[in-house]
Amino acid sequence: RAVAVSYSASLLGSTLVASQPHPQRKTVLIEANGLFLGDMLGVGMQLQRAFRQGYSLDPRNSVISSVRGSPQSLEVQTQNHYYAGTIATSLVVALATLALTLLLGVPAAYVLATTRNRVTRTIEELLVLPVAVPGLATALALILVYGEWRGFRQSWAFIVVGHVLFTLPFMVRSVVAVMAAIDMKTLEEAAASLGAGFRERFFGVILPNAMPGILAGSLMVVTLSIGEFNITWMLHTPLTKTLPVGLADSYASMRLEIGSAYTIVFFLMIVPLLVALQWFAQRTRGEARG
Repeated sequence: RAVAVSYSASLLGSTLVASQPHPQRKTVLIEANGLFLGDMLGVGMQLQRAFRQGYSLDPRNSVISSVRGSPQSLEVQTQNHYYAGTIATSLVVALATLALTLLLGVPAAYVLATTRNRVTRTIEELLVLPVAVPGLATALALILVYGEWRGFRQSWAFIVVGHVLFTLPFMVRSVVAVMAAIDMKTLEEAAASLGAGFRERFFGVILPNAMPGILAGSLMVVTLSIGEFNITWMLHTPLTKTLPVGLADSYASMRLEIGSAYTIVFFLMIVPLLVALQWFAQRTRGEARG
């Protein structure tokens, strides 16, 4: 009676019938998860406002813990599981990492390519250290330095810092290789003889000629950032999970169907980037031969 008062006939009719009718009472057993395991209180919106990150109800991991019924009322206690958008977090982190590596890596590559001395060679070698050092050690160092900055520590920006340290050498190396292959000194002198200042020379001459290296480095940075696990695993919080961390958690909890879905999504994101990276590499080699 309480269920009939609370739910319309159309909702009750949409539930899955799980048994044959009772011989005497003619009642049937229905799958009630669709009725009770829903975000009726709007908890997902409350979580989104509180943590500034989208949350959705996960019915497959939500359960009905207890039921108490009487002719006047029906009390259903549920344990609802909400999940955050790991794919969106991965994309945001990757794009933020790309933006910072472009801002830092391209000017650094220009300085290293135009100024060849012992200091710049030493700096170029030191840039590779984050790649040689294990990711867990890098993440631990970041936690020791910035762990007391609670707001920063709990945001996805903390993960971005680790990704920038890891991917910056790839951006710098890609751009330096292209800049070293072109005669930048002659190009800059020609532009300066026409009255172009440093800003005009850098944005109008240097960047267009270095664009193949910038594009290749950008693809490499995004690919590495999306697939990075070691640093992210140490720096993430339950509110800042990325796709590789969600994939590891699903397999660790033996949720193989969720892990398989994560794997498919991961391949759909990574494979096009790898194909584009290979295409740019072949195109650059072809132009170099030409």
